Amino acid sequence: MRFALGCSLGYKVKAPTTFIFNVEVAKLKSLEVVSEVLTLAPDLKREVYVAPDFRNRYLGVNVAPGPFSLEYTAEVELTVHRADPATISETPVAELPLDILPFLLPSRFVSSDRLTPFAQAEFGGLAKGHQRVSAICNWIHDNLAYQPGSSDEQTTADESLLRRAGVCRDFAHLGTAFCRALGIPARFVSCYAYGLVPCDFHAVFEAYLDGRWWVFDATRQANLDGLVRIGVGRDAAEIAFSTPYGEMEPTNMEIRIERADGGPEPTERTIDAISTEEPAPHAGAA
Repeated sequence: MRFALGCSLGYKVKAPTTFIFNVEVAKLKSLEVVSEVLTLAPDLKREVYVAPDFRNRYLGVNVAPGPFSLEYTAEVELTVHRADPATISETPVAELPLDILPFLLPSRFVSSDRLTPFAQAEFGGLAKGHQRVSAICNWIHDNLAYQPGSSDEQTTADESLLRRAGVCRDFAHLGTAFCRALGIPARFVSCYAYGLVPCDFHAVFEAYLDGRWWVFDATRQANLDGLVRIGVGRDAAEIAFSTPYGEMEPTNMEIRIERADGGPEPTERTIDAISTEEPAPHAGAA
């Protein structure tokens, strides 16, 4: 499937500010970048970095006081891998590759250690596998209100559970936390999301099952086969779309994604298991 996507970000910079952006699509084998343009106004010197492990793309720029804007447009070809959820099992912790283990641990916003008793009581007795993670998503969807303004950039997963409300960021953090509490590696994902209304940067999570990462969206608001990855990390702190160091004020934000190939609309949200990343090679035992 081919998508045209992008974003427009505007700021009023009040004092010299360093911005670190993560808005460009990730460099994945399943995600071919047909074309893309990133424009800064004013056109300033930029530093770029592609994370060697997750292929996240970061852009750093130093901005003087005054108006500043970023415009990103891209056309991408997304290839998804589908499977029957019933065929996807969990991998015992003892058999996990060592580079996966960090995604079992608590992180800044994913308080899986605090949520272990709850997760074990609520989900520990379910049959293990992809369907158990889907059950986690169903529980979050049914028990948390999707409520803009109910959380902020400091809200942790356990706080979202107590408040029983949040936005996509909070839903993804809570799903990630429940998985880690059950011994299932999980990670936070930012993306452009086809089908999301209103269009915005979206947050989902991935769980590591049967040797690859599978996508889950506890909000049930976007098409799983229409998620174009931007970044992946332990939680939102590692892949914020904009991290400013200085004094500034946002003035504009617009996100967009649409089909660019005239093909049939993506429709899968809960039926198939969806993965957008090839299994990574892992070093064998010494």
